[in-house]
Amino acid sequence: MNLAEVRKTAREKLKGYCRVCPVCDGRACAGEVPGMGGVGTGASFRANVEALARYRLNLRTIHSAKNPDTSLELFGLKLQTPILSAPITGTTYNMGGALSEREFIGAVITGSKMAGSLGFSGDGADPTMYDSGIEAISAEGGWGIPIIKPRAQEAIVERIRRAEKAGAPAVGVDIDGAGLITMALKGHPVEPKTLDELKELIRSTRLPFILKGIMTVDEAELAVEAGAAAIVVSNHGGRILDHTPGVAEVLPEIVRAVGDRIVVLADGGVRSGVDALKLLALGARAVLVGRPIVIGAFGGGAEGVKLVLEQMTEELRQAMILTGCSSLRDASPRILRPA
Repeated sequence: MNLAEVRKTAREKLKGYCRVCPVCDGRACAGEVPGMGGVGTGASFRANVEALARYRLNLRTIHSAKNPDTSLELFGLKLQTPILSAPITGTTYNMGGALSEREFIGAVITGSKMAGSLGFSGDGADPTMYDSGIEAISAEGGWGIPIIKPRAQEAIVERIRRAEKAGAPAVGVDIDGAGLITMALKGHPVEPKTLDELKELIRSTRLPFILKGIMTVDEAELAVEAGAAAIVVSNHGGRILDHTPGVAEVLPEIVRAVGDRIVVLADGGVRSGVDALKLLALGARAVLVGRPIVIGAFGGGAEGVKLVLEQMTEELRQAMILTGCSSLRDASPRILRPA
């Protein structure tokens, strides 16, 4: 199996829900929600890709960075790559149904572990979405992180308990999921959270708590005040609110404000190891990848996910050599040049 075969199979199985475009920039699928596109005009999806494209890498080859180290420790786990699998659900109405929720998230969690990475699982109106993630994480000895929708407090706490039982190293809430109308229509209302409500959730567990969906400095500060262990700078893949900025636009100011007090992860528009290096240079500790992982899972199961992550990690390693980065700590704004 190779990546060309993975992409060919994925295109067949995704049945037009994702066209597996040569350039995944959200233009062909704008407005396709449900589906794999961005909400409305697709501007938020495109903003993620365009914001990354506005940075160039400074080529340097007079240095000693000959064998870069891409490893890091995150939430107590030793990882071989900072490129992680983002939480994604909805295989039936977003991806055509060729894989069940359990088959899909099993491929993501197992394939990520095989690649020395870490997968996140998601949540949704169908109980099998969260259930499948917990099962997959438990089957891999707790090697995965469940992310929960911003449901009622008691519903979140119940799901946190299940994450703890599964042995997960951390747990979180994608608070930008408050915009998911489909959740409410299916009897699972979601809503914004107050600072006090976040504190209550974070105090309810000893696991490191992640807030996914932070896009402004003031909310990053609130995440720190609430006691979160990490945030994910993310606009939900452009699928929640039209016309948001891209992640790479807001990441530097968020890192400047809170980067020394909380782990900052980034999720938005990463299509290659070069893209990952750009977000790392802008201050992210690690990056999350979504749509390429869907292609890997549908095109080759766990092995397909592994291939995607390994290819992106190799691209990252090569880019580190050519920018003079011996380790991830060397990735800084000095390797970037605004276009």
